[in-house]
Amino acid sequence: MASSRQLITMIRSHAAGDEERFLAVAEHIAADALKAGHHRMADEIRTLVGALREEQRERRVASKPTMIAAPRGELASLVRATYPETRLSDVVLTSDVETRLRRIIREHRERNLLAEKGLNPRRKLLLSGPPGTGKSLTAAAIAGELGLPLFTVLLDGVITKFMGETAAKLRIVFDAMQGARGVYFFDEVDALATRRGAENDIGEARRMLNSFLQFLDEDSSGSLILAATNHQELLDRAIFRRFEATISYDLPPPDHVRRILVQRLPQFDLLGVSWPEISTAAEGLSQAGIVAAADDAARDAVLEEKGMLTSEVLLRAVRERRHPDR
Repeated sequence: MASSRQLITMIRSHAAGDEERFLAVAEHIAADALKAGHHRMADEIRTLVGALREEQRERRVASKPTMIAAPRGELASLVRATYPETRLSDVVLTSDVETRLRRIIREHRERNLLAEKGLNPRRKLLLSGPPGTGKSLTAAAIAGELGLPLFTVLLDGVITKFMGETAAKLRIVFDAMQGARGVYFFDEVDALATRRGAENDIGEARRMLNSFLQFLDEDSSGSLILAATNHQELLDRAIFRRFEATISYDLPPPDHVRRILVQRLPQFDLLGVSWPEISTAAEGLSQAGIVAAADDAARDAVLEEKGMLTSEVLLRAVRERRHPDR
């Protein structure tokens, strides 16, 4: 029979609109029922899940962005196109950050309503915070929520040592925003927008920054422009005026550690886990690090503990991610 944790996870997944996690838990309940000898119950659940997955697949095919948006020619060396199925519920965020992001997503879903009053949705967002705290996942989630392609700008292809060439490549990317609506993601944007006057400032770096600022000013497309930085203090102050919202990310607090692990491990009974001990051990880990520890623990539980995920297994995985050199 389904455990209380599985039922709670299913309810939370349904409330959050996370259909994939809901179905994953249902599949594990069917597997548990089969092990317990409840074959009819297992078959009925599997049939229902199969039908729901087929409906899910048909909806995704119908709503998936057209592959016409795939980059061609020189643009193909400057951006990587993906079509995320990630949702905002896949990212564990503070309530303030989640509220702000959902508001922006709603602005784009209802942009026609805004247009009736001469208003536009916010399109230029700056995401700031330590590595692994959810900035890149946020870009994928916004694209997934809006059914748009995600174009990740490949800065190693854009930035060159030749005078004026970087600006020309940036122009190609910004021109693409007009023709292919999507989410354009500049990760580690400090490579383009380091503050002027820095010790290593050179003329070409200033020209690169000025071009980037100019293109941001001139952009009037319907695309979203997201930029992420791990070092906000390195950015030129002028860059902040070009973005309509700056969203800050931090390392997960103790209560988020539990949320991340529970969300990542719905197939396991976690009622016996010592959460205070786990949260203390995870201090300093990013969200990406905690997710990686959850995956490590899940593999160990299946292969070494007969499918039982104990506090000891989870604690070991967290500590190994926290101190990989030990």
